[in-house]
Amino acid sequence: MGVILLSIVILSLGLSGCKQDKPVLYVYNWGDYIDESILEEFEKEMGIKVIYDTFATNEDMYVKIKSGGSSYDVIFPSDYMLTRMREENMLEKIDLEQIPNHKHLESRFMGTEYDPSNEYSLPYMWGTMGILYNTTMVHEEVDSWDILWDPKYAKEILMLDSQRDSIGAALLKLGYSLNTLDPKELADAGELLKKQKPLVLAYVVDEGKDKMVAGEAALALTWSGEAAYAREENEDLAYAIPKEGTNIWFDVMAIPKGAKNKEGALKFMDFLHRPEISLRNAEYTGYATPNLAARAMLPEEIRTDRSSYPEEEDLVNAEVFVSLGKTLKEYDRIWTEVKAH
Repeated sequence: MGVILLSIVILSLGLSGCKQDKPVLYVYNWGDYIDESILEEFEKEMGIKVIYDTFATNEDMYVKIKSGGSSYDVIFPSDYMLTRMREENMLEKIDLEQIPNHKHLESRFMGTEYDPSNEYSLPYMWGTMGILYNTTMVHEEVDSWDILWDPKYAKEILMLDSQRDSIGAALLKLGYSLNTLDPKELADAGELLKKQKPLVLAYVVDEGKDKMVAGEAALALTWSGEAAYAREENEDLAYAIPKEGTNIWFDVMAIPKGAKNKEGALKFMDFLHRPEISLRNAEYTGYATPNLAARAMLPEEIRTDRSSYPEEEDLVNAEVFVSLGKTLKEYDRIWTEVKAH
């Protein structure tokens, strides 16, 4: 009997020693930026466990990756941050042959300035920055950034808690470039934001759309996808791209340097660009998909909505954020002063 028990123990130990844990994929994305049921489908189909974390701003994500204290396999930076990380050798190259679904991506979103050969990234979503407003509270045409500085909307204005976006709006109001490196122009924008601060109800990120849906504010600096979600929830809301210009932005998927599961990362990127998966993400987030096959499956009222899918003529004065290099420290200083004012 003792021999039998000993044999069972040895056999069970042997089996447990042979058992292989599921591979793990660590993903770092913006908050509320994926239909999380898609993660479950990926896990089930690929046999890969997904550990999913979120960040609020590009700068938060950059600091965490730069510090080296994380082990993410897939990250979702914006265009200008992708450039910075690429220049600082913080990214792995990707092999497009292992991502066959990249064939569905619209050509104008490939080979861009921030990644000319798509060696480091694939587009995930795109959109614009603009003004979301409540038509029951705002009874004038919304076509200029000036309205975000109008005293009659004191404590009814939401600004983004994002330095590039809020400083960008101030720069555009002043007739400057979103990407200026000029110290005087940046100082002017900082002073303008300080003057605006008494009018601001709150500096927000994801919660901004919920406040607008609830009628807590009249105006909000926001991104087009947040606006699309809010407009669907509250028919009194509308979205405008100001005449002075805007930011057209791209969020991308990339692999941090030293990622331990690069193979799983490439599978994940390919999975997200399956047309039916990309469609679900676009419908969930409200953001514009760069996947042509997915866009073709969207309801006509969405795929032809120029707030979400603007035409070229809507983007005449649009700029893509570029990496600021050493001038980023000046943006940091200005934003810190504005928030402390």
